[in-house]
Amino acid sequence: MPSTSSSVRIPPSLWRDRDFRRLWLGQTASQLGEQTSLVVLPLFAVLMLGIGAGQLGVLRAVEQAPILLLSLFVGAWVDRWRTRTVMVVADAARTLVLGAAVVAGVLNWLGLPALFVVVFAAGVLSVFFDMAYQASLVRLVTQDQLVRGNSVLEGSRSAAQIGGPALGGALVTLLPAPIAVASSALFFALSFLSVRRIRRTESVPARSEGPPRVGRRIFDGLRFVVGDCLLRAVCLAAAAFQFFFAAMMTVYLLFLPRELHLSGTAVGLALAATGPGALVGALLAARLPGRFGYGTVIVGAAALGDGVFLCVPALHGSSAATMPVLLAVNFVFGISGQLVNVTVMAVRQAVTPHGMQGRSAATINVAGMGTAPLGSLLGGLLAQEWGLRAGLLVAAGGMVLSPVVMALSPLARLGRDLHALARDRSGAE
Repeated sequence: MPSTSSSVRIPPSLWRDRDFRRLWLGQTASQLGEQTSLVVLPLFAVLMLGIGAGQLGVLRAVEQAPILLLSLFVGAWVDRWRTRTVMVVADAARTLVLGAAVVAGVLNWLGLPALFVVVFAAGVLSVFFDMAYQASLVRLVTQDQLVRGNSVLEGSRSAAQIGGPALGGALVTLLPAPIAVASSALFFALSFLSVRRIRRTESVPARSEGPPRVGRRIFDGLRFVVGDCLLRAVCLAAAAFQFFFAAMMTVYLLFLPRELHLSGTAVGLALAATGPGALVGALLAARLPGRFGYGTVIVGAAALGDGVFLCVPALHGSSAATMPVLLAVNFVFGISGQLVNVTVMAVRQAVTPHGMQGRSAATINVAGMGTAPLGSLLGGLLAQEWGLRAGLLVAAGGMVLSPVVMALSPLARLGRDLHALARDRSGAE
């Protein structure tokens, strides 16, 4: 079962490892760059280019498409290369891509077509970096340091969720648009400078497997997940959630500035409330499943977190209650989302053989995030045809389908002891 510590403080044994510190700093800077750009680029398109709902849906779909198109293949490919090399190249390329966007913005060339190219290229490079850094820790630290190392990296990701959106919203409001875009490039440059200083030689698997063998391994991972009733339910629930969440976020990013008349800074602060919620959710994940059972926690947290967005369409104007309600909604969503993520991860790891862990995670990730581009398109269509308020209500209502799927599956019947579940699975094999 993974550690659920939310602290980003590096334990002394890892702090003495210079290469781990460099990986941690690089990953933290990279996550800040990603989280900032996820707010800066869409808000730039909404506030500066004045794009409509359908165009924003397409922009977000283009941004998310690389996860669906490339994750499985990049995951298999990265295993055959030094992760440091992959991360350094990805960081350098993202810095250049966003740097080119800054120059285009200064010259007034950064229109919607150019923005499509920028977000797609950045998305492709982020897939490479994310897959590489997830594989790099195993090659950098000893087996007994893995849990603490993963905890520290997860903590930095949560910290980026706090600071990134707020910083991105503030930059779009306070600075010229090209300078706001440059902020993400600076974070990626910092990540590049840190990761390239890693000196430890990695043990890279032999490259004897050709493409047919890689394809076979991917297929085996797909077959394993589909054939397991628990993992199959996780896939279906993740697909439903990511589809409607992408639709909801597309409408949400239009609803906040145009319907509630919030500034870019206020939008960023509202989104940033998810980060502190995630930290609280990580702490609760260490205690609640053992007390109430994994099934109860998974279904209950998902229902609460997904259902809370049904409150947002009821808001009108920029009244005194608007920001507190938005902060509360995103905070509760952060708690529930992290609680579900950590608990489901523990279940997945308990029921999956060691040799199938990576492919199982990649398959579930693609099944979930792969639906996001279609969801973004749906969100744009809903906002365009039905209006922002009705579109947000429909998309938020659709998110509730995810906990319904889990409640009707064997996931809901899981008890408090995952070790017994793992032993039963091992015996059955």
